[in-house]
Amino acid sequence: MKYTKLLFLSIFCLLQSCNSQSKINGVSFVASGIPVTDEHVNPVVKVNANYAAVMPFGFIKDLKNPDIVHNTNRQWFGETRAGAKQYAETLQAKGIKIMIKPQIWVWHGEFTGYIKMENETDWKKLEDSYSKFILEYADLAQEVKAELFCIGTELEQFVSNRPEYWNSLILEIKKKYKGKLTYAANWDEFKRTPFWSDIDYIGVDAYFPVSDNKTPTVEECLVGWNKHKTVIKEMADKYKKPILFTEFGYRSVDFSGKEPWKSDRSMTSVNLKAQTNTTKALFETFWKEEWFAGGFIWKWFHDHKKSGGEKDSQFTPQNKPVEKVIQSHYSIY
Repeated sequence: MKYTKLLFLSIFCLLQSCNSQSKINGVSFVASGIPVTDEHVNPVVKVNANYAAVMPFGFIKDLKNPDIVHNTNRQWFGETRAGAKQYAETLQAKGIKIMIKPQIWVWHGEFTGYIKMENETDWKKLEDSYSKFILEYADLAQEVKAELFCIGTELEQFVSNRPEYWNSLILEIKKKYKGKLTYAANWDEFKRTPFWSDIDYIGVDAYFPVSDNKTPTVEECLVGWNKHKTVIKEMADKYKKPILFTEFGYRSVDFSGKEPWKSDRSMTSVNLKAQTNTTKALFETFWKEEWFAGGFIWKWFHDHKKSGGEKDSQFTPQNKPVEKVIQSHYSIY
């Protein structure tokens, strides 16, 4: 009887410990043209997510243009301030915590990491425009009491060329928003990001290559993670900051672990097993680590019934076997 009681107490304490150290189990909640309802949020709850990234957008005409257009009536509702607020509050009503993650879209889908001005005048214009954009949403993050605010996403050339601006911008953000801050560095950028000491999480969009095989096994991907994990852990130790995967996930295509950042529409060979195995390996590599805070799966659409599916080759896990993998891991950690 005494042994049974001690065993019960040990299990209870272990569960309490696990609960007190729960991870950020997030989804990247994609903006749409309409307000969201419980019908759209319930699948987020069902997958055991406890966080959602709400992503308003600004738009730039090309990589050398300094003007960011944002919060206009020409955008989809979910891309605007009013839409982001409505999304956040609807998710919060279901117990989901929020990261506000404003993002930039360059017309024709060019990579934001290459945004770079050609002269000082345009750099100043870009800084002024970006400040208006990001402070708009820092103010919103404070208004909705979001737990996290992401100050930028994959902007390596902008960050590396204008470090003093980013230092001052972080100070301005902190005047408006009192929660935790991160920045979403690309997987090959985060080692060089200069301001980790000034924010709360080392944010990484975790599209690391882990296997060159058409259908990688979990074991192959675990091996593939070894060299990356060492570097990631070194960064956590160096800055004494937790690592947060501001985006993670794989497409359901052949060779999904080879170049996971690719969104090339010509990649159409659906491979659900590849997506499942790469995702399992990522969870097994990171979610048990104390220095790892969690992450946000890329990406989750509001209309769950019509999203993804077993003929879909894109990133979303919705209505695919990998959704069950995410649901299971999110229930444990």
